[in-house]
Amino acid sequence: MVGANMEGDTLTKARRWLTVLSAILFAVLSGQLVHAQEVNKPLIGFSFEAMKGERWQTDLSSFEVRAKQLGAEVISRDADGDDDRQFQQVQDMIKTGVKVLVLLPHTNSQASRMVDAAKAANVKVISYDRLILNSDVDLYVSFDRLEIGKMQAQYLVEHARKGNYVLIAGSPNDEGAKALHGAQMSVLQPYIARGDIKILADAYTKDWLPSEAYLFMLKAIDSSQGTIAAVLASNDGLAGAAIQALREHDLAGKVPVSGQDADLAAVICLAQGTQTMTVYKPVTKEAVRAAEEAVRLAKGEKTHADGTTNNGKTNVPTIMLKPVVVTRDNIKATVVKDGFQTLKRINQALPEDQQIK
Repeated sequence: MVGANMEGDTLTKARRWLTVLSAILFAVLSGQLVHAQEVNKPLIGFSFEAMKGERWQTDLSSFEVRAKQLGAEVISRDADGDDDRQFQQVQDMIKTGVKVLVLLPHTNSQASRMVDAAKAANVKVISYDRLILNSDVDLYVSFDRLEIGKMQAQYLVEHARKGNYVLIAGSPNDEGAKALHGAQMSVLQPYIARGDIKILADAYTKDWLPSEAYLFMLKAIDSSQGTIAAVLASNDGLAGAAIQALREHDLAGKVPVSGQDADLAAVICLAQGTQTMTVYKPVTKEAVRAAEEAVRLAKGEKTHADGTTNNGKTNVPTIMLKPVVVTRDNIKATVVKDGFQTLKRINQALPEDQQIK
C-alpha cells in the first residue's frame, strides 16, 4: 500500500508539472504569436515639413486613425521648416523599417533626395499635398491648387471689380504656392489689361509666415494711403495677418480678403465679416485616402489613382480632391456639417449678434 501511494504521488506531481509546463509553453507561444502579429503590421512613416497651425494636426490625426483601423502602425516626424532636418528624419525612419513614406516636403525641389533614399531601401513614397519634383514618386494625393487659386480670385473680382489689389502668396520654395499664384493671375489678368484692377503689391511670403504677411500688408496700406480694393491672401494664416494690419487702420471688414484652409480663426473672421471667403479642403478625406493608399502600397497592391501629374521626371499617379468655397452664408452647410469645425467653438468667440444660428 505504501509503495502504491508513493507511485500515485509521483504520478500526481508529474501531471502537475506537465500542466505547469504546458501553461508556460502556451504563454511563450502566445507571446511569440502576438509579437509576430505586431511585427507583421505595416510600418508607415509620415514626415511633415513643419507641424504648425491646426491644419497639419488634423491631417495627422485623421491619417493615424484610418491607418490603425487598417492594421498599420504610424510614426511621424516634424522637421520644423528645416530641409536638412527633414532629410535626416526621413533617413532615420527608413532605418526604423518603414514600408511606405508619406512626405509633406518643406521645399519641393529639394525633396527628391529623400525620395532617392527611400527608393534605395525599397520604400514606397506618397507625395502628400505638395508635389515632389523630379523624383520617382509612387503617388500624389492633394487638392486641385489651380482650382483653388481661381476660386479665390474669382470670388474677389465679383465683390471688387475695380481698384488696387494686394496679393500675398505663399512660400517661394513651395511649387504649390507658385501654381496657386499663377491661377489667381489667370483670373485677374483680363481686369488688369482693361485697367480696372491695379496690382498694388504682390510678393511671396517666406515659409508662409503670418508675421511676414503682416509687415507686407502694413507697407501696402501706407503706400496706397489706405485705398485698397481687395487682398488676395493665399491661405488663412496670411489672411489673418492682413486683417490685423487692416484692423489697425480701421479697414477690417471694408476690404474683401480671401483665404484657404477654413481654420477656426478664419471661420470666426467670416462670421465677423472681416474675411470674405476661404477655400475649404476636406483634409480629413485627403488624410484618409492617403492612409488607405499607404496600406495598399505596403501590401504590394496597386493604388487607386484617378489620373496622373507630371513632376518633371515621370507621370505620377494622382488622387486630386475637390475644394469648396466657404462664406458666412454656408459655414453650417460645409465645415460644420463635415465636423471640421463646430458651432460651439465658432460662436464662443462671437458676440450674440454675430453668432451662426
